[in-house]
Amino acid sequence: MSEFTGRVAVVTGAGSGIGRALALDLAAKGARLALSDVDVVGLDETVRLARDLGAEVKSDALDVTQREKVVAYAESVVAHYGVVNQVYNNAGIAFHGEFERSEFKDFERVVDVDFWGVVNGTHAFLPHLIASGDGHLVNVSSLFGLLAIPGQSAYNAAKFAVRGFTEALRQEMLVAKHPVQVTCVHPGGIKTAIARNAAVPDGDDQASFAQFFDKRLARTTPEDAARTIVDGVRRNRGRVLIGADAKLLDAWVRLVGPSYQRIVAFVTARVLPKG
Repeated sequence: MSEFTGRVAVVTGAGSGIGRALALDLAAKGARLALSDVDVVGLDETVRLARDLGAEVKSDALDVTQREKVVAYAESVVAHYGVVNQVYNNAGIAFHGEFERSEFKDFERVVDVDFWGVVNGTHAFLPHLIASGDGHLVNVSSLFGLLAIPGQSAYNAAKFAVRGFTEALRQEMLVAKHPVQVTCVHPGGIKTAIARNAAVPDGDDQASFAQFFDKRLARTTPEDAARTIVDGVRRNRGRVLIGADAKLLDAWVRLVGPSYQRIVAFVTARVLPKG
């Protein structure tokens, strides 16, 4: 409990899914929370649940793509609590569609939220994590930051970027001997609303894709994901894989190398719903 009791933990995307589960897990462990999301209704519910667990909570509407507001948010959290010990850059969105049928705006939106949101949050909070003397930064990538699949080029691009950025930053903290641990998280299929909320190209059947994800791919609950992440923080893990699917596919990709791409393409052509 000592890693979390009384510590100030920042969680973005806290209005639902893994973000809400993280907030509640940390609340149960005695952390003081700074929670944010663009979904203020979902955020309010998370805040209510966290306070029911006895947590002190600072709550703010925040779009992680708005860099100046993220920097101001970091300053406001420090002004409120006096310190920041842990940051969980969790906010994310999805887009499903073939690249040749995608618009620039679709691609840019995913990269803005899923990659630049992580960079913005990291840059804004890193000085405060260093100043805390026992900081921990957690950036959420994905199983799709370990392997690529058709129809997820934007999401793959953003999540691979999060992985590379986070691993480089972990090394920089080690070289500089800063008191900040850095963890990159790779969830597999999680039972959240991300697929149901994913955008698709005009004319595609979004409902079919969401139904396929929910029934065939989403195997891990947000609560299990949160417990795994928090345990990874406690153990100072550099990389955290969530779910049997993430662990098995990560091992498989490392074993077979680039040939995995032909196999994935073959399987996807036969099982993935057509637009």
